[in-house]
Amino acid sequence: MAADPVARFNRWFAQARRARIPLAENMALATADGAGRPSVRFVLLKHADRDGFVFYTNGRSPKGRELRQRPRAAIAFYWDPIGKQVRVEGPVKEVSAAEADAYWKTRPRESCLAALASTQSAPLASRAALLARWKRLGREHRTDAIPRPREWTGFRIIPQEIEFWTRGDHRLHHRELFVRGRGGWTRTLLQP
Repeated sequence: MAADPVARFNRWFAQARRARIPLAENMALATADGAGRPSVRFVLLKHADRDGFVFYTNGRSPKGRELRQRPRAAIAFYWDPIGKQVRVEGPVKEVSAAEADAYWKTRPRESCLAALASTQSAPLASRAALLARWKRLGREHRTDAIPRPREWTGFRIIPQEIEFWTRGDHRLHHRELFVRGRGGWTRTLLQP
């Protein structure tokens, strides 16, 4: 039985933050649509624990629709200043409404207004129109809490595979792959 790779991820993530890497929580998220066409974009990790890696988005966005059609994803983190990379793959589950509500309440007010003002990834007539809507919503909700849009939610990637990559001299990188089975995690070294 191998050591817990999620605990190792959290140690590496903490190291990246201590190194003051800008937006260490940036992760490339790969999904596929119903026809299997891949798509990738960066999202922000909100937390990682033994239950999975969680991020939030508009459920009606392309990534939200893709994750609901094909509930499987891959993510990758790359922290060049410390020479480390982590890759995770697994099935995806939507977080509960209670989890989404709890996280929503921690977001900066301006970010909540932006999520309310935007129909993420839909065509935009003009940036001025978006900014006007954002300002109008700010005035409308000046004294009250900003309601979480129903379509705004979170997704949890449940890790089945986690690969750790450490930069090595002469491109002799150190790679370790952890695969989750019924009895826990197994570890395999991979060639660079």
